[in-house]
Amino acid sequence: MGNSFTRRQFLKQTAAAGAASILAGCLPGFKPISKGVSGSKSAQPPNILFISVDDLRTQLGCYGHSHTISPHIDQLAAEGILFERAYCQMPVCGPSRASLMTGLRPSKNRFRQWRADRGAPYAVTLGRHFKSHGYLAINNGKIFHSNSDSANGWSRPPWRVYDYDTQGQGDWAAVHFDKIWLDPESKKNRSKIGRGPYWESADVPDDAYEDGQVAAKCIEDLRQMKKSGQPFFLACGFHRPHLPFNAPKKYYDLYDPSQIDLASNRFDIADRPPECRNSNEITQYARVEGWPNGEKFHRTARHAYYACVSYVDALIGSVLSELKSLDLDKNTLVILWGDHGWLLGEHNFWGKHNTLHETLRVPLIIRVPGGPANVRIQSIIELVDLYPTLCEWCGLPFPESHQLDGQSFMPLLKNPQLPWKEAAFSEWGKGKSIITDRYLYTEWDSGSKMLFDHQKDPFENVNLAHSLEFAQTVKYLNRLVKTVL
Repeated sequence: MGNSFTRRQFLKQTAAAGAASILAGCLPGFKPISKGVSGSKSAQPPNILFISVDDLRTQLGCYGHSHTISPHIDQLAAEGILFERAYCQMPVCGPSRASLMTGLRPSKNRFRQWRADRGAPYAVTLGRHFKSHGYLAINNGKIFHSNSDSANGWSRPPWRVYDYDTQGQGDWAAVHFDKIWLDPESKKNRSKIGRGPYWESADVPDDAYEDGQVAAKCIEDLRQMKKSGQPFFLACGFHRPHLPFNAPKKYYDLYDPSQIDLASNRFDIADRPPECRNSNEITQYARVEGWPNGEKFHRTARHAYYACVSYVDALIGSVLSELKSLDLDKNTLVILWGDHGWLLGEHNFWGKHNTLHETLRVPLIIRVPGGPANVRIQSIIELVDLYPTLCEWCGLPFPESHQLDGQSFMPLLKNPQLPWKEAAFSEWGKGKSIITDRYLYTEWDSGSKMLFDHQKDPFENVNLAHSLEFAQTVKYLNRLVKTVL
């Protein structure tokens, strides 16, 4: 594995990369702002369209998944920069989003309540930082897990069809049942906690479901912002393909159920630690017969997930189309990101809530106005890096409220081959993970360990943590994970 890597060396590398980013230019055609918005007179500040997609793994055509129909996201990637190896800091909605929006890593006492304003009340969130530097900062849909989280960080109250924080009134899906399930048949199938089926294909228009209304609200706001002329930071948060997999019937009809591909490794991981578990999230819904290993269930669940991805893809396409028709695309940076991945039957696992690669890896696509197209970057990126990168992109200083844990990846936009981070760091429960170019390693407080060699075992079928051949690798990664987590 090479020489040992100390915390001092890690921090030195991070500082050097940050300094280099200040001096670096970028790929041809892109000129970042060199001053803050309030002090810039020579260039118009760039707008930001910040698109979040919940539970979206890299199950997209542009990431090589030909079974998934995602033409609008694929086109966005063709017009911009796709990051092949971007990772979340925790594979669950609330902490991942709180981490990204503050630029802070989760810790033992931070973001365990799934909120940024409780986990780091001192931190200026990303939206608030842009707002304080002259931007109109708008939040539509799911950006933070709870709509009330850091709500004062936006130019107006966050807008959402329904909130997941029901203030003790009951389960969020049960409380908002009639807004989530639209097919009358769904009302006949409710789980013990009051949720409906885990999938639904009602024959309704796009704006009948929550995400269609989010897209419509963002389009309305873009039209208003075009008139105002004020630079904007528009956060557009889509819920699908998060459970339940509810989407208009026409998106289900895009797929032939009999032709849905299945995971090739529908068997257990060899020497799997007990801490690496399946998620039971889907079992909180109705009609889950056959979970987790029935072939019919696998085919139906993957079909439903794909349909939801295609639904959100179409909505993203409508927002991007409006951006272009308003002639705002020429000065708007578009960022599309997923908050964590999702397992679709690999090892008969469904969902997130573990540290396998498909739960930690996320899609990240950035389109720079007038910038490079069809660029794919292989370097390791963490979602915590987005905050400093966007600051530098727009010529904003870093926040004075707290030290950012991520590092700007602006230098990669000048030279995608530039040597970069050795590793990404994530955690879940009492486990801490590190992802390098070759390995994914997790260790738990209990002493359990898990190691995968992605060169020889890309689908993570065999845990090598107890192999004598990899004893030094485990030792090295154990030291490296302690430099950050």
